[in-house]
Amino acid sequence: MTSLDPAIAARLKRTPDDSGRGLVAAIAQQHDTGEVLMLGWMDDEALHRTLTTGRATYWSRSRQEYWVKGDTSGHVQHVKEVRLDCDGDTVLVSVDQVGAACHTGDRTCFDAGLLRG
Repeated sequence: MTSLDPAIAARLKRTPDDSGRGLVAAIAQQHDTGEVLMLGWMDDEALHRTLTTGRATYWSRSRQEYWVKGDTSGHVQHVKEVRLDCDGDTVLVSVDQVGAACHTGDRTCFDAGLLRG
């Protein structure tokens, strides 16, 4: 059972994962530069933890567990602001990123995949 504010929970449009858990996409963005850092997934509990602890918390679809960004790598995301998009299916997490955001060690997960530009 989650402790997410019911008013916030009612606004979310979740996508079920393989286990039926309702998830919303969570885009992490550097608060002062606007740089897009990564995409993760949150369920109600991960969003609640993010809002209450000030540390970005995600749901790992592969490991089926919560993870707090930086707990193992030291590359912490200190949350500055969280916004819900107009459709209720994506949250924008404005963070102060310490170190790399990507699991590959890159600053952002979008460094290597230029498709056009």
